[in-house]
Amino acid sequence: MKTTSKQTKSHGTLTGDNHKALWSGRFAEGPDAAAVEFETSINVDERMALDDIRGSVAHATMLGEQEIISKKEAAQIVKGLDSIEKDLLSGSLKIDYSAEDIHSFIEATLTDRIGEAGKKLHTGRSRNDQIALDERLYLRRVIPLLQNRIITTMEALVAIANEHKKTLLTGYTHMQHAQPGTLAQHLLAWTCMLRRDWERLEDSLARISESPLGSGALQGSTLPLNREFVAEKLGFDGVTLNSLDSVSDRDYCIEFTSDFAMLQSHLSRMCEEIVLWSTTEFSFMDLSEKWSTGSSIMPQKKNPDFAELIRGRTGKVYGDLFNLLTMVKGLPLAYDRDLQEDKEPLFDALDTVEANLKVFTAMVSSAKWNVKKMAESCDGGFANATDVAEYLVQKGMPFRTAHGVAAKAVRMAIDAGLTKIEDLCIEELQQCSELIQEDIYEKLDPAACVAQRKTTGGPSPVTTAKQIKVLQAFCKKNRK
Repeated sequence: MKTTSKQTKSHGTLTGDNHKALWSGRFAEGPDAAAVEFETSINVDERMALDDIRGSVAHATMLGEQEIISKKEAAQIVKGLDSIEKDLLSGSLKIDYSAEDIHSFIEATLTDRIGEAGKKLHTGRSRNDQIALDERLYLRRVIPLLQNRIITTMEALVAIANEHKKTLLTGYTHMQHAQPGTLAQHLLAWTCMLRRDWERLEDSLARISESPLGSGALQGSTLPLNREFVAEKLGFDGVTLNSLDSVSDRDYCIEFTSDFAMLQSHLSRMCEEIVLWSTTEFSFMDLSEKWSTGSSIMPQKKNPDFAELIRGRTGKVYGDLFNLLTMVKGLPLAYDRDLQEDKEPLFDALDTVEANLKVFTAMVSSAKWNVKKMAESCDGGFANATDVAEYLVQKGMPFRTAHGVAAKAVRMAIDAGLTKIEDLCIEELQQCSELIQEDIYEKLDPAACVAQRKTTGGPSPVTTAKQIKVLQAFCKKNRK
């Protein structure tokens, strides 16, 4: 949950002793106002408010079950937390941005509402394990939403590919004509990249399936806490093994941000091709005017600004990842305040890729594809030279020899000022090899070249149809 309004005077505004810093008892005087402002994190961690409440409800219930506090007090705490959640969702309770963090705000608000029982909520826990829990709960809640957005993008690309299984499009290596392919094959390659992104997130979710709550500041508690009870209540598979590791671990922040960076790199690569394809020189696609902008000085311009912005924001996500990696470099166990800085880059990377996916999907779905221009890209450039070599292989010639024959035919065409091997007459082709017969011409047509490439994963309409079926099934099975 992310609050956009920063009101501090409303129902639930914090006043009085309940709203001092949780650690204030040690100090004879309060911190300098500038120091408070410097250390406050509530503007960042407020989005975990509902997760903090959920974790606190489970913790309070456990405290009652273990008779660490009375069941009556536990019930009071749970009821108070439920009321805070309800009021936050309705908007009748506003976040107080003078609070140190979201944990302090919720606990202080609870104590305001139910009195002394509220002060017992923090029994047996530290903000160290509380933060580690909240982050895991938050990620377990929002990552499936991001995965669904990836699925939506995949479905959009598959739908376009399904309409263009026979639409020719040259494949490139080194940005030079390589071999004839199809638009479907290309878009399905994009889709496979996104499938890996979905799977990486799923793998990362598996590694935060254990609850850290009950680890305390670093060495657990002398109280008879039931960590397993809380874990089960919150839907975890179990509890973390080592309390010291539990509160100092930020691998999951780095891992998810790495996942986001990989996803962003894929979006950037796709957008680079969109920028190229929408140029006058390529003209393979025409972006919708809804997803294009103009120029302040050149009236004719139609710019692919949204693709460029997605591409440009890649550095931002990479920066978030390096921020986190640097944060933990050389950091001693267990908790250090440096770790407070984990949330901003994590959340920023998440927000960035989520917004980019939404824009990318709308931009691609509304684009028009220039089938004629894409087909023309297969005409010339000797993209069918490999097909000449494979034609000869099928007649018994060793591939390395066939490769040389095809190269000789290309050289002959270039010297004659031609742009296609098939513009050579049969007598000229037979100068390269007597195995070449008239039937070679029908095999060098770009559509025929594509149709013959039926190996699994290839560009023929038959094989792309199979790819589409697999990806459609993946999307249907994995939407959450």
